[in-house]
Amino acid sequence: MAELEIGKHCEVQHCRQLDFLPFVCDGCSGIYCLEHRGKDAHGCSGVCLRKPVKSEGTYSYKCTYESCKAKEVLPVICSHCKKHFCLGHRHQSDHNCEKQELPKSHLGVSQQVVKESFARDAVSVPLKKGRRGAKNDATAAKVALMKMKLHAVGDNSVPQSERRYFQVFLPKGSKEKSSSMFFCCKWSIGKMVDNAASLLNLRNDNNILASKKLRLCHGESGNALPMGQTLELWISNTDSPLINGGTIILEYLDNDCMKVENINSYME
Repeated sequence: MAELEIGKHCEVQHCRQLDFLPFVCDGCSGIYCLEHRGKDAHGCSGVCLRKPVKSEGTYSYKCTYESCKAKEVLPVICSHCKKHFCLGHRHQSDHNCEKQELPKSHLGVSQQVVKESFARDAVSVPLKKGRRGAKNDATAAKVALMKMKLHAVGDNSVPQSERRYFQVFLPKGSKEKSSSMFFCCKWSIGKMVDNAASLLNLRNDNNILASKKLRLCHGESGNALPMGQTLELWISNTDSPLINGGTIILEYLDNDCMKVENINSYME
């Protein structure tokens, strides 16, 4: 009975260690043990000087993947772990390459980015401080908008796509300090005032010449908005826009007054 040959001897002359899972150098095609598999360790010349062992009339290289018994005519060496494999196990994922880097889940990364972004907004935007926290900050308005939509009142006939939401601060002396409301972006400022007065039960003497007028004022500057202009125009205003999810003020002003004073007092 012929002797069964298992493994290969390292070709480094002073080593000759028998290795059951030898390494084939992709430079010189030599067979080496774990200690001498590196090119520097065995002084690789880079020139293929070794012919593969001939077995049953053909050159063969045994796959080193676990119990795989497949053989190839030419060496198939993983460029990462430097081990030889058959064609079926040549890819890193196929032979569980020890040098393989697992890709991160894009979904996991995206969710983490969203969570971190939302956490930063929640910390940096003090919603309880109203306008002062949301001043010139579109991000703060978007965060506030999510909460407003749950409680906002308005004309239910307005299409969802045309609704714009605001935290409306009510005239001084009102029972409530503010209310979340939505308006149609195509409405004029005057119609917004009439609609808010009707829904919030506010006195509206805008049709009486000598009476104080209920005016809608900018939440940051305090300036009274022109009654004939549209909400859509002010949302698109690049200099001093009304932000969807931002704040506005309703207040009774004298006929010659075009601004509310001490806007911070509405937040106290």
